[in-house]
Amino acid sequence: MRGGETGGRIVRGANSAAIGRARYLRRTQTNVERKLWYRFNNRQLAGHKFVRQESIGPYIVDFVCRERRLVVELDGSQHAESQHDQKRDMYLAAQGYRVMRFWDHEINQNLDGILETILVTLRQTELAPHPTLSPQAGRGDAAAAS
Repeated sequence: MRGGETGGRIVRGANSAAIGRARYLRRTQTNVERKLWYRFNNRQLAGHKFVRQESIGPYIVDFVCRERRLVVELDGSQHAESQHDQKRDMYLAAQGYRVMRFWDHEINQNLDGILETILVTLRQTELAPHPTLSPQAGRGDAAAAS
C-alpha cells in the first residue's frame, strides 16, 4: 500500500497509521467523550462543525472545529502535569490552533458550563482575525509595489 492510500481510496497527505489509530479511537471512545460528542455532533453547538479523533500533524486530537481552529481535549488523571501534552499544545498553537482542555470529571459535573465556555471561545474566534493571516497575506508583491 502506498502512502496516503486506504481501502482503495487516496487520502490527501494522510498517514495511514494515523487514520487507523483515529478510527480505533472513535470506536473505543470513553463515556465522557461520547457525552461531549453527543452535544457536538451534527452542528448542534450553535452550528459549528466538530470532528472527533482528528489527526493534526503527528497528533490525534479529541475534537476539533477546523473552521475556528479550536481543539477541545478531554483529560483523565493520567494527563496531570504532562510534558507530552505541553509539547503537543505548543505544536498545535504553532499550527494556528487554540487548545482547550477539560478534566473528565468537569464534563460529568458541569457539561452545560463547559459547552458555554466553548461557545464563548468560538465567538471570540469569529471576531478575531486568524493569528496566521494578516491583511496583506496572499496579496503578493503587487500590493507592495502600489
